[in-house]
Amino acid sequence: MLKLYYARPSLYARPVWLALLEKQLPFELMPVNLGGEQFEPDFLALNPFSRIPVLVDGDLRVIESLAILDYLEARYPQPPLLPTEPATLAKVRMVQLIVLNELLPAAVKVLMQADSTSEPSADLEYARLRVTKSLHFLENLLSNAPYFAGEQLTLAEIVAGTLVCRVPDLSIALEDYPKLHHWSMRLLSRPTWQQIALSPEEWQQFKRRIRKLPLIWERRRRQRLRTARH
Repeated sequence: MLKLYYARPSLYARPVWLALLEKQLPFELMPVNLGGEQFEPDFLALNPFSRIPVLVDGDLRVIESLAILDYLEARYPQPPLLPTEPATLAKVRMVQLIVLNELLPAAVKVLMQADSTSEPSADLEYARLRVTKSLHFLENLLSNAPYFAGEQLTLAEIVAGTLVCRVPDLSIALEDYPKLHHWSMRLLSRPTWQQIALSPEEWQQFKRRIRKLPLIWERRRRQRLRTARH
């Protein structure tokens, strides 16, 4: 049986979790406590970069969200989560990459400095600009179709749909992007999205953990240096 090493709030693991549910595949969830378990030898044997998600399928181990999603699509093609028409496929890939390379890191930066009493920094302002620019791009790309690929739910929704709904937590009104707003509401009504929904308490805990990321990263750097020296 497939095994997914994950953490419930992880914005990288949740798309893989969704894809498994949408494909109706049998799988086992393997929780990883990101308070330090990702640095333990057992997990490092799965992923030496100490990141989730990790997918195990028999003797095969796959790391990195996009690689896992591509593997699932190729290995278990039904129901399909990628279009075959070239232009539509390119649109889906653009959504995936813009969300992971632009929207997600910018959103994390904003969350890390949320509720700060100091004046907004230039880095924070730039992060908010990256968020709004990404949202404008996605709004225009969505057009008037139900999904980015038209009538077909794809990996564009799987990747973007777990993050866009959280835009209000960045003090950015999703209603300012009406197409994305209706698209997001449509996704949240699906049984698969409801199955992975975070409680308000879980989301608050996740935001508190986000603000501790610099300390976690520093710990990770020290551990890697110690390992390299031995």
